[in-house]
Amino acid sequence: MTTRTENTRTADTEREALLRVLEEQRGNLRYAVRGLTDEQARRRTTVSALCLGGVVKHVARGEKHWVRFILEGDPGTDYESPETYAVHEDSFRLLEGETLQGVLEEYERVAASTERIVRDLPDLEVTQKLPTAPWFPEETSWTAREVLLHIIAENAQHNGHADIIREELDGQKTMG
Repeated sequence: MTTRTENTRTADTEREALLRVLEEQRGNLRYAVRGLTDEQARRRTTVSALCLGGVVKHVARGEKHWVRFILEGDPGTDYESPETYAVHEDSFRLLEGETLQGVLEEYERVAASTERIVRDLPDLEVTQKLPTAPWFPEETSWTAREVLLHIIAENAQHNGHADIIREELDGQKTMG
C-alpha cells in the first residue's frame, strides 16, 4: 500500500494547477474560433501568415511536440533546414483539405494525451536537455514543469493573436 505524503499531495496539487491553467488557455482558443466556417478559419486578417485555424493547428502541434520532448528528449530536429522551416510555416495555416473541425478534434486528442502523460509522470522534475537551436542557450535542460509552463505561455501568446485575428475578421471579441 502506498502512503501519500505531504510532498506527494503538494506535487499533485501543482500538477493539477498547471493542467487546469493549460485547459483554461485551450478553452480561450476554442472560444475564439466558435461559430467560424472553414473559409473564415483560413482567412488572414493581418500581415502575418496566421489564420485562426492555423493558430489552433500550431498550438496543438507545439503541445504534442513538447509533451513528447518530456518523455523522449530532443528528437534531433535540424531547425535550420528548409524542410523543417516549411513544416513550421505550414503549421500556421489551415491548408487545403484541412478543416477547422479537424484541427479542433486533433487539439482535443492532444489535450487528452497531455493530461494523461502529465498525470502519469513520476514527478515534474523529469528533465531533458533542450535541443540545439538558435533560440535556446547551449547546454540547457528543462524539467517537465518548465515545459508545461512553456506550453501554457505559448497558448496564452497565441490566444492574443487569435483575439486580434477574430476582431479583424468579424468584429467579435474573445477576451475582455
